[in-house]
Amino acid sequence: MKKVVSILVIVLAFTINAQAQEVKTIALEQTKGEFTQKSITVNEGTYVFAVANNNVGKDVGLVLVPKGKDASKPENHIQSAYVTQVVKNGETQTSKATKLSKGEYVYFCPLNPTPQYTLTVK
Repeated sequence: MKKVVSILVIVLAFTINAQAQEVKTIALEQTKGEFTQKSITVNEGTYVFAVANNNVGKDVGLVLVPKGKDASKPENHIQSAYVTQVVKNGETQTSKATKLSKGEYVYFCPLNPTPQYTLTVK
């Protein structure tokens, strides 16, 4: 019986530790036709994207896609990285928590047509 209790305590500790992982923020700013951050490098982990609209003149958003996948196809988008609502002039909106694994991604805005920029995860 003591073994079972010990195992349950260990499993519970791992579960609590996994849920307590830190969620970091990647802040992105858009101006007319571009993001001010041209490339980003971060460590593997869980992130929220905070997208600011610096007087673009229209609503903006964010699309994140693994590099090499067709960015024009929504099924390739990492949907948790979408901001939860479009970002109006002078506002900032955030995405849901998004787990990023090692590799390269591209990010862009289709509403304020921007180039595709690189996000590298080490």
